[in-house]
Amino acid sequence: MRLFKTRSIAAEACKKGHIMIAGVPLKPSRMIKVGDVIQVRRQPVIFSFKVLALSQNRLGAKLVPEYMQQVTTPDQLELWEMLKLDKANNRAKGLGRPTKKDRRDLDDFLDDTPYFLDEDDFDFENFE
Repeated sequence: MRLFKTRSIAAEACKKGHIMIAGVPLKPSRMIKVGDVIQVRRQPVIFSFKVLALSQNRLGAKLVPEYMQQVTTPDQLELWEMLKLDKANNRAKGLGRPTKKDRRDLDDFLDDTPYFLDEDDFDFENFE
């Protein structure tokens, strides 16, 4: 039901015990029925989805709300939002590409730095 991008990712999550019904980990081949509440654990948040109907075919993302309803508790959703904000604001310095803001800050710093002179333009002997 499109909780994961691919079937292989969904099967891997099942094998790791991240997918549960009533707190019991599922196998990838488990048949579900209407009314089941599927829990997906993405540390530290547990998302819950209620099955409203079943489909024989793979669904487009826009049709999923007709077949599933998110019933995650508000405190879990609030925790998820806080985690997203924390990840967005706290990128470890020196890891990955610099952001656009980092590059602009660096450009501003370099523009304020005086240019160095060539050896021919500077009198090193009379420098104090």
